[in-house]
Amino acid sequence: VQLQASGGGLVQAGGSLRLSCTASERTFSKYGVGWFRQAPGKEREFVALIRWPGATTNYADSVKGRFTISKDNAENMVYLQMNSLEPEDTAVYYCAAHARRVALGSSRSPHTYHYWGKGTLVTVSS
Repeated sequence: VQLQASGGGLVQAGGSLRLSCTASERTFSKYGVGWFRQAPGKEREFVALIRWPGATTNYADSVKGRFTISKDNAENMVYLQMNSLEPEDTAVYYCAAHARRVALGSSRSPHTYHYWGKGTLVTVSS
């Protein structure tokens, strides 16, 4: 399964961006899709996830209330709407998908994701 993230760019602090994640197979989001980010010199960190059944969502504390993850079934896309962006949000953002059901408690770990796309760069200027 090939994933593709897009939608990154340069935005001023307080602005918004919407990232998109699509895949070569429609079943890529059967279990769960997550967004992660990696800033220069830092480890990859969890941002948000959506998992099924139930379309349960979960967010990192640093983005809660500002970011929203969602899925468009018709378009086979998973989105990350990012509002009120801060310079600290600057990073390369990656989408990833589970290949099997994973317990919610483990779903925030990048090690539980089997499929990864190339990242998209988000730069927030102050």
